[in-house]
Amino acid sequence: MLQIWKTSLAELLYFYEERRPPLRRFFPWLFLFFIVLNAACYWLAMYTAYPTYMETPEARQYLLLQFPVGFLGALFDSISFFITIWIIRRALECKSTVEYIGHLSLDAVIAVIATFWVLFVFTWGGQIVSSIDALFSDSVPETILERTNKTTIRVQQAIENPAGNWRNIYFGLIMGVSASLPTVTHFLLFCRACLRSWIQKSKATL
Repeated sequence: MLQIWKTSLAELLYFYEERRPPLRRFFPWLFLFFIVLNAACYWLAMYTAYPTYMETPEARQYLLLQFPVGFLGALFDSISFFITIWIIRRALECKSTVEYIGHLSLDAVIAVIATFWVLFVFTWGGQIVSSIDALFSDSVPETILERTNKTTIRVQQAIENPAGNWRNIYFGLIMGVSASLPTVTHFLLFCRACLRSWIQKSKATL
């Protein structure tokens, strides 16, 4: 089963390396893809978790927030993409199952780091958006400390009362879609390897 899994991963890596254009052309398209993906996830989360927010006086801030979310999210995802490629290359060189799984598990670490990155983006980006919005209104912009405290309180509430704060948790999960792509890919390849291994064993026993 492990060999089937590694073969599938090697085929995926080979496909990427053979089809990828030069980096100077590939990276801008990759970055743009992640900008669109992060912005799409933001609006999906916004309209499914908080459908009435765009009807409030803060609607302009939510509209502007998509730009730092998209850009900074794409920055993290683009860097982690190339880290993932490096991890895959190292994993395919491993001889033992433990080493192989250990290398691929690093993508799960990246997903955890992405969670903190999302919190940073919404804290820092929210403060910048608040300052920009204040230029077009009489509102007082939030300070970075106020924004940090607001984010911290939301995280604490989600941990202490998940059921009562399911919207925030759901919002965070949707925003983590792009960062979870490598982990999901590894899991799907693992499931595919298990299925193919089971089919091969079934045929052998017939």
